[in-house]
Amino acid sequence: MSDTDAPTPIPGTTLFDGEQARKGYALNKMCFSFNEASNREAFTQDEDAYCAQYGLNKQQRDAVRTRNVLQLIAAGGNVYYLAKFAGILGLDVQDLGAQQTGMTKDQFKAMLVAHGE
Repeated sequence: MSDTDAPTPIPGTTLFDGEQARKGYALNKMCFSFNEASNREAFTQDEDAYCAQYGLNKQQRDAVRTRNVLQLIAAGGNVYYLAKFAGILGLDVQDLGAQQTGMTKDQFKAMLVAHGE
């Protein structure tokens, strides 16, 4: 594939490219802020105010409110930053993978084991 070839879409996935990075800048910046314990505490005290502080749009706020990983990704979220948000909720990477695949966490773990991962 040359530099000018468009990537082949993978059904059911959102490619995190420059456009998605720009779209999700505020969301990812907010998630990065969760590296600080005081910011995690501020978020849990008043989620709406915290989201407003970072300028999240309606799509991003709705996705945060519903804890929907696929919507967060569609709203420009990068999974590495979203993992910081998931940590506040007590979720781990396997929880995120389960949501992304439409499986329960136990089903997702069994699939990983079956594939030697």
